[in-house]
Amino acid sequence: VPCGTDMIMTEKTIHIGGAAGAWGDSSLATAQLLTAPHLDYIIYEALAEVTMAILTRAKLKNPNAGYAIDFIDPILKTHLRELRRRGIRIITNAGGINPQAAANALRHIASEQGLDLKVAVVEGDNLMPQLEQLRQADVREMARHTPLPQRVLALNAYLGAFPIAAALDAGADVVITGRVVDSALVLAPLIHEFGWQPADLDKLAQGSLAGHLLECGPQSTGGLMTDWERVDSWVNIGYPIAECRADGSFVLTKPENSDGLVNRASVTEQILYEIGNPRAYILPDVVCDFADVALTEVGENQVLVKGAKGYAPPPTYKACGLEMDGYRLTFLLLVTGRNAVQKAQRVGETLLERMRRVFPKMGWADFRATSIEVLGGESQFGPHSRATEAREVVLKLAAHHDNQDALAFFAREIPSSALSMAQSLIGGGSGLPRPMPLIRVHSVLVPKEMVTVVVDGGVFEEEKRVGSGEWGVETAVNLPVPSVVAEEGEELVEVPLLAIAYGRSGDKGDICNVGIVARRPEWGGVLRGELTAVNVKNYLAHLVEGPVERFELPGLNAFNFVLHDALGGGGTASLRFDPLGKGMAQILLEYPIKVPQNLLELGQDAD
Repeated sequence: VPCGTDMIMTEKTIHIGGAAGAWGDSSLATAQLLTAPHLDYIIYEALAEVTMAILTRAKLKNPNAGYAIDFIDPILKTHLRELRRRGIRIITNAGGINPQAAANALRHIASEQGLDLKVAVVEGDNLMPQLEQLRQADVREMARHTPLPQRVLALNAYLGAFPIAAALDAGADVVITGRVVDSALVLAPLIHEFGWQPADLDKLAQGSLAGHLLECGPQSTGGLMTDWERVDSWVNIGYPIAECRADGSFVLTKPENSDGLVNRASVTEQILYEIGNPRAYILPDVVCDFADVALTEVGENQVLVKGAKGYAPPPTYKACGLEMDGYRLTFLLLVTGRNAVQKAQRVGETLLERMRRVFPKMGWADFRATSIEVLGGESQFGPHSRATEAREVVLKLAAHHDNQDALAFFAREIPSSALSMAQSLIGGGSGLPRPMPLIRVHSVLVPKEMVTVVVDGGVFEEEKRVGSGEWGVETAVNLPVPSVVAEEGEELVEVPLLAIAYGRSGDKGDICNVGIVARRPEWGGVLRGELTAVNVKNYLAHLVEGPVERFELPGLNAFNFVLHDALGGGGTASLRFDPLGKGMAQILLEYPIKVPQNLLELGQDAD
């Protein structure tokens, strides 16, 4: 059975379920996880850069808002009595930028239900009170090396796991945090349960990897898989459970009788999601090396995960600042008929030109940026598009302007296109689009001594440990797979990368990463020789403006590509339809790669 194998029940095992990967994840997950016979903790991960922007705007309107309300009511409200009956403890960052308000709301619900519930709050991530001090310290943006902007809406540090563990040590049934690194929600209960210390770096790295695999919910249990056809059903997709031992190893699984799939491929793809250098995955409590992680399928929908290494953490916290930089407008129009791609492109260009002629007369400047994408015309594939003859497409038009009134005027002009331009234009009954604030994310490094972490009103004194800074060096015992060089006279066959590899992409601001995994160990050398950083940059040049880095993960027979300036600003700052790079791996998997015929004849691995 998925939960509680003989292998892992011979010693203390802590079972942690991941019930949410984002604000907006399924409200059905908690009930499903409660069907598992062994469960000690449930975590709810709620925050992304986009979410922080939404919560910031909400709190500006209402001082009691600013947290992810859905997690408190209805999710926890619905299941609180059963969670208390079974003694399952809850950890969530749904506190957003107002964790005290979230805690008060949950305490009120517990009181209404007659439940004795100890709710602890971890805060201190809000750095707005230290903003001027940070300016004086000349704290700069990590990628662009620019100073903090003048109009900062919010500035939050990513805190670590030890303060959450302290709250659990003090008997909390529920811990609500503001901004923390996502994986800390899982690492914290392992620190609490197993007594791990700051010096137990390999264990902290393994616990962080467990968190990395749980923090996005069903993305590790069959969601987002390249080979989606192999997942029988997503209807009742299983949410992940990590069965964790004191040595740091764990088995990833899901509730019995749930849908989805847990295998090497599903776990490997999620390990690669949203990482940079796999030998230096930097967290507040530990710097992780995931390059030589070993995965073993130990049963149906059960994967044993071992092999992460840890190094001392940095002397800084990463913090994200949010800046409002004007407004953006986005709308969609369905375009039908022959030459629909060209028709949609012309409609978009005409609408923009019409505004550029009118704006000066209204006293408005030109757009700061615009974006036309023809969805269904493979616009994201750029020069590699094969859909120029599509007969049904969607025009996506977006614009950035400093003046909200200018974009509101633009929105009111959109319906005129259905009368004065091409046939078949229709908006789908969605009404006029509204200008929305364009929010930019500025990531900075803040010295830990400038951050005061508070646990339930008391200052948390964290042990200050400073690493050497020499993370990411080659420490692996495993040697990288050598490049495959075709022998003289050997036939090379050109196939899509998808034929020999699978992958997944993620985002961090304006950086996109694409993890690519060889389907067979023998094909790793082909990737090493053919799928270079230069070749990837050239293939994705229509999307990626900055440099491309390549990192190798020998333990997973995989490569991670880090694409800089790849998302048009990323998140709420981008005008792209895919500002998070969700489709970047799918685009790269169409890359034409040459493979020796004899290797192709091996057939795809069952991975």
